[in-house]
Amino acid sequence: MGRGSYTASDWSKLKNSRNIGNAANEKEIFRSRQCDPRFDPKFIQMREARDSEDHPESLPIIIGLDVTGSMGYLAEKVAKEALNETMMKLYSTNAVKDPALMFAAYGDYMDRNPLQVTQFESDIRIAEQLLDLWLEDGGNGDVVPNLLWYFAAKHTALDNYEKRGKKGFIFTIGDDAECRTHMNEIGQTYERVLGEKVTIGVEEVLKQTTQKFEVFHLFLDSAGRKAKSIVKLLPGHTMVIAPSEIDAIPEILISTMQMVGGTSLADAVAQWPEVRRPVVEKALKDLKISDAKKGIVF
Repeated sequence: MGRGSYTASDWSKLKNSRNIGNAANEKEIFRSRQCDPRFDPKFIQMREARDSEDHPESLPIIIGLDVTGSMGYLAEKVAKEALNETMMKLYSTNAVKDPALMFAAYGDYMDRNPLQVTQFESDIRIAEQLLDLWLEDGGNGDVVPNLLWYFAAKHTALDNYEKRGKKGFIFTIGDDAECRTHMNEIGQTYERVLGEKVTIGVEEVLKQTTQKFEVFHLFLDSAGRKAKSIVKLLPGHTMVIAPSEIDAIPEILISTMQMVGGTSLADAVAQWPEVRRPVVEKALKDLKISDAKKGIVF
């Protein structure tokens, strides 16, 4: 996967073909009413991000969206605007030479399908597969991005890591302040969702994931809460914005990747339009990023 290149004109054609206008709502954009087997982890042995003639230095980027009931607006925003903005700004800033994007939808550990994952792609198939995900709209407050972390650690094959010893990126985005971590509570969910027994705790899952990926979480704080357990799991790698500030998601994600590559906070913020700078700076100011060559230590 990962051949071809993403263009704004391809996105415009796709929007038109699926009748996604400015007034389209979540249900009109995401029409699947059950999990597509193509995206069900039980049926996926490996997701590959490989180099190609078009992209000789592929960089895997996973964007995980919380699709529980309170988060429909996020998926709608990403589908309508943020995906296209992110891809076009990735290329215009040269932040990433050969991006290969995978989208993931994650939810509550009791949902029917708490995890769905697309392929790694570099062209309009990124958007096509995003739109085919099922927004379950479930959840009871126990959201589990750790299912995605485990899948990324154990079920991805990455030339960027295997050939060049470099890490990809995982960004999870959601509004839940907690992350269910106890194996006796979610052990059965791992087996049900992934089809395999998992006997390690979430801290070890995350440790293994960070061998291959730089892991960040963007917390959408709607009530002045603190992202308690996520912060403990990802110290210095949790960013906070208000739901009203989600327009700045593309700039935040790109700036984070640039800072891992050595760009200063000041330079990362200064490149964006003035109206976006305060939000980007607020989100990034508490990041603690180590030397990219040494990797991130938790």
